[in-house]
Amino acid sequence: MKVNLIETSSWEDFQEKLHDVQHEEDAKEHSSQFLFRGTGDSAWVLETTLERAGRDGERISDYYNLIIALKSQVETYSMHRWEIAESPEIEKAADKIEAWSSHKFPTPEIYSYMVYLRHHGFPSPLLDWSRSPYVAAFFAFRSVVRPRDDKVSIFAFSEMPEWSHVYGSFSPWIRRIGHHVRAHRRHFLQQSDYTMCEIFEHGPGRFANHESVFSRNNKKQDVLWKFNIPWGERTKVLTQLDAYNLNAYSLFESEESLMETLAFRTLQAGRLS
Repeated sequence: MKVNLIETSSWEDFQEKLHDVQHEEDAKEHSSQFLFRGTGDSAWVLETTLERAGRDGERISDYYNLIIALKSQVETYSMHRWEIAESPEIEKAADKIEAWSSHKFPTPEIYSYMVYLRHHGFPSPLLDWSRSPYVAAFFAFRSVVRPRDDKVSIFAFSEMPEWSHVYGSFSPWIRRIGHHVRAHRRHFLQQSDYTMCEIFEHGPGRFANHESVFSRNNKKQDVLWKFNIPWGERTKVLTQLDAYNLNAYSLFESEESLMETLAFRTLQAGRLS
């Protein structure tokens, strides 16, 4: 993966270097908004949960049919409803680049359903980001497991540094789907946004790996920065974020996340009497 790699010596150094990158990009008249993603080990690659489940290269229409088949069960247990018209036309649209490029697929209701599934652990082609670097920082430092090289990473992604996006059917391309969607509260609490990577070469559309796009190292679109930060900054970073009420409980609002937040405040911050 080609990436603009930036090594930092501390949390403060990361903030300064991120500010410099943002300032440089903001100077461009039509630069798109940054998205951020934190990973708890700098050796980890950017991959979707669908790829982690061993379903990389999944045909788009097959995935669509899979989640539609599950919809009645999901609705029964979740008490949510998604008004998705099941029709051959929608299935066919999933495999056509014209439908993706014109934002006719996924429809808002299908997208809403996919976001719900992603936030509740079902394998998804959505790569989730946050519009906040501090939310990304929380996820980077959240785990108590020390990374192999003692570094965590925060990725910054600019889809269109010059407000243009060129794509073709014979190579993978990334599309930012957007954050304006009816979704679970976590979507809004985490300031979430999502991208998908697809390829329509030689027939029906398939999901592709984001890194296959980043490896092209195009300076005019799909630009990625990777900030490596020492894992030893963990307690300091999470303590500062918690002071601004950015913690597991404020981002997930579950009993488990409350216990995680209380555990950090007492055990990790050294406040256990």
